[in-house]
Amino acid sequence: MQILFIQGGGAGTHDEWDNKLVDSLRRELGDGYEVRYPRMPDEDDPSYARWSAAIRREIAALGDEAVVAGHSVGATILVNALAERPPERALRAIVLIAAPFVGPGGWPGDEFERPYDLGARLPHGVPVHLFHGLQDETAPPSHADLYAGVIPQAQVHRLPGRDHQLNDDLSEMARVIKPVTQG
Repeated sequence: MQILFIQGGGAGTHDEWDNKLVDSLRRELGDGYEVRYPRMPDEDDPSYARWSAAIRREIAALGDEAVVAGHSVGATILVNALAERPPERALRAIVLIAAPFVGPGGWPGDEFERPYDLGARLPHGVPVHLFHGLQDETAPPSHADLYAGVIPQAQVHRLPGRDHQLNDDLSEMARVIKPVTQG
């Protein structure tokens, strides 16, 4: 089972921050899972155009029934790229972790704004999971509620006592992914 994990933005994020999330996910999932963790271009200056192109290339290299996941701005770009142009591959699940909402009530953004029908634009029948720490000071927990409003099929997992990095612990995500991938 393949899982594509898209990092968040910021200098050093791939090697000094989100690698801890990926290590946690690998540890919690155990054998039988291949977690792909590509380095996004210009991580210190994430751009929708550059990152969405890289994400599309990574998804095209996956087999069918993979899980795609993103953290922070990587999740925001991932979900928009999937809504803009659904992948040719069948996906097993979409996971957004501490995703900043860009649009009314969330962060301002020039490159894209969340369509009001984001959920309808995502691949049909693919479960969407939103994980958000209730102590997140980077993307406030209210952003998860904003996503829930535009992706009504999403399951929102609010995690008490967890920060933007979910305290480097993706055990809840692993518990959700295992039954989905074994079903």
